[in-house]
Amino acid sequence: MKFIFGLGNIGAEYDQTRHNIGFMAVDAFATANHMSFSPSKQFALVAKTIIGGESVMLVKPTTYMNDSGKAVRAILDYYDGDVDDVLVLVDDMDLPFGKMRFRAKGSAGGHNGLKSIMTHTGSQTFLRLKFGLGHPVHEQNVVVNYVLGKFTAAEKPDIDAMLDRSTQAIADWIQGATAPELSNRYNG
Repeated sequence: MKFIFGLGNIGAEYDQTRHNIGFMAVDAFATANHMSFSPSKQFALVAKTIIGGESVMLVKPTTYMNDSGKAVRAILDYYDGDVDDVLVLVDDMDLPFGKMRFRAKGSAGGHNGLKSIMTHTGSQTFLRLKFGLGHPVHEQNVVVNYVLGKFTAAEKPDIDAMLDRSTQAIADWIQGATAPELSNRYNG
């Protein structure tokens, strides 16, 4: 089974915020593939289907961003999954706005959701698709307000284009594209 974890914060106040781009990406993929989410006992909303003969599970942790690893670990344990079959969709302020980047391994880069996943899985080696948010000034309160802020109307066309590209990228991964192939196609 392939597991696609979209990271974000649960709750209406976080809908359409920059930090929830992972949720937005799994929602876009779910819509494109006629999938719907339901609650699970593994601290997440899940949607399941089969695509090209491959079992696929979309996951939106309900633990809040900073404890996403709890849901990742619970899902992998319950379904006897492995981090080799995981794709994490996550925001990245260090990428220019509107850019996407696949990474097969690496540190959390200051992202608490990724840090939680690494803590709970004991691994830094899992595929992630990062969505560029750009970076405001480096003052802590400005950064927090920026990532928890909603996308502007001017940003919406770029976000829609990025979500469309991510839907195709996820489909390519499900169909067996490797991390280097995905990087060559989608990083930029």
